[in-house]
Amino acid sequence: MAKTRPGVASSKSTPGKKEIESYTIRGTNKVVQAGDCVLMRPSDAGKPPYVARVEKIEADARNNVKVHCRWYYRPEESLGGRRQFHGVKELFMSDHYDVQSAHTIEGKCIVHTFKNYTRLENVGAEDYYCRFEYKAATGAFTPDRVAVYCKCEMPYNPDDLMVQCEGCKDWYHPACVGMTIEEATKLEHFACTECSSDEDVKRSQNGFASSPTNDLKVEAKRRKR
Repeated sequence: MAKTRPGVASSKSTPGKKEIESYTIRGTNKVVQAGDCVLMRPSDAGKPPYVARVEKIEADARNNVKVHCRWYYRPEESLGGRRQFHGVKELFMSDHYDVQSAHTIEGKCIVHTFKNYTRLENVGAEDYYCRFEYKAATGAFTPDRVAVYCKCEMPYNPDDLMVQCEGCKDWYHPACVGMTIEEATKLEHFACTECSSDEDVKRSQNGFASSPTNDLKVEAKRRKR
């Protein structure tokens, strides 16, 4: 049986409960249904709201509404902690299920796939993304191997600016190739150290981009670890 999420009081199911289609968040006109992602209030006011996916909504004879939910974890809540490649809006879909009072729901949010998140023109406060599933008891991740880039061989963090080499098509953090962010944004062309002496490097219109996932041609060049 899954443990109660730290800081959130779990609500036990009540005899006579019935499944309902939706719940309107208290004080708003926002309607929550099964499959929606929601922000849930922690008992510690200093912490950000918890994020969960609603699996089922139930009400008892007294109209007390409870939600069966599956928790998302933030990187800092995982056993390994937050790492350099974890984005500010990154979440892990956990195997931790719970039952909570619907009154703890503060609002709705959207948890995008990683690829869809990197394609957003504007990231709102309600936008998050998930690229890993996380086992709360063991700290294991699925997938356990992801694409890595640059000399540092780190997975892509969508919060970080990167430049693409026109030769090998790999992506690099400006700092890892001796550039500032300001210098990187002014680039028209870029070749890494290994490719810079290659006369066959083809020059493109724009050697700079901020999102490796937007270039499908890079896919075959990606390394796994």
